[in-house]
Amino acid sequence: MNLILFGPPAAGKGTQAKRLVEGRNMVQLSTGDMLRAAIASGSELGKRVEGIMQRGELVSDEIVIELIESRLPEADAAGGAIFDGFPRTLAQAEALDKMLAGRGRKIDLVLRLKVDDEALKQRIAGRFAESGRPDDNPESFVVRLDAYNANTAPLLPYYAGQGKLVEVDGMGSIESVAAGIDGALDKVRG
Repeated sequence: MNLILFGPPAAGKGTQAKRLVEGRNMVQLSTGDMLRAAIASGSELGKRVEGIMQRGELVSDEIVIELIESRLPEADAAGGAIFDGFPRTLAQAEALDKMLAGRGRKIDLVLRLKVDDEALKQRIAGRFAESGRPDDNPESFVVRLDAYNANTAPLLPYYAGQGKLVEVDGMGSIESVAAGIDGALDKVRG
């Protein structure tokens, strides 16, 4: 099964993806984690994207698609993946559909975590104070949230038109969000 966790930054996608990795033996392909790992490694890619991410801007489609494509064999071996933070643009969504189709696969389900923008701003301020992650500073977060609303939210009709979009209330507890996700997954697998 290939699943996209969809929602703005700090919506809880990473938390829920980790839970699915542990509980359902799924593979998580998190572009944010991959990009942060590239920065930490000091690689040429890391150097190219570090400033972009610190400013809260989106990394180019080409770079992100290349990262995802390099990990698809791992997803195939596991029987599918959780795409976390990807796709973020229509071009990325179309590229993902094409890459998966070339492997005889498809996106089975798109889960949108519905959250309130103001609540997210409060959540990110707390997370930044706790972790100090450079891309979590409140100024960068507002840029990332605006970029999500402008570029990524328009993907909702793309996946709704394919009949793959399911919305889950992302404002509840981790457990209640997990229950909503599990219910949606069980219907698709059913």
